[in-house]
Amino acid sequence: MGIFDKLKSAAVTAATSAASSLGNKKETFTFAALPESLAEMQALPEAALETPFQTAALTVCALCAYAAEPKIGTEMLNWLRGPRPLGGHEISFLNDRFRGGKTYVPFSYFAGATPENNYTPNEPFTITVETNPYSDAEQGYKKLFIQSGGADSPRSVQLRMRGSDGKWFLWEQFLLPDIRIPKAADPWA
Repeated sequence: MGIFDKLKSAAVTAATSAASSLGNKKETFTFAALPESLAEMQALPEAALETPFQTAALTVCALCAYAAEPKIGTEMLNWLRGPRPLGGHEISFLNDRFRGGKTYVPFSYFAGATPENNYTPNEPFTITVETNPYSDAEQGYKKLFIQSGGADSPRSVQLRMRGSDGKWFLWEQFLLPDIRIPKAADPWA
């Protein structure tokens, strides 16, 4: 046994113990249909906004609505943001992200949506939201992660809890960066 073997063994044991105690949490949500209005979104059980997972899942639904009809999507996002509606800069950013026919990006977060099927999700629409070891780095906030069928690593959404009632609201979303293009739009496919 070398002089460093004991240290190496202790480090591996400590790392394994720390990783298992952190335990990433996953929640999966299923929607028979995506909401097409703010009223439809507010009628969903997830609209209670009691957990950050619910708000994150609804954020993807709102971005899908925005891709189809920006006015409706804006209403949904403003509701999910609580007392902090979208500003002009944020609306301009959303418009830019969907420019050039990239309306498929938010749909890529649902199960079954891949570049090969042009990001057509399975029905019912299923989405999984999860934590990682850095999800609770800031008190009162929660950073959650959602895997896109067109990206190698999950993308994040940050939620903030309102202290007066414990509801979770959208603070920031990082769900709209470029992903692999759909097969139908790929000239090399």
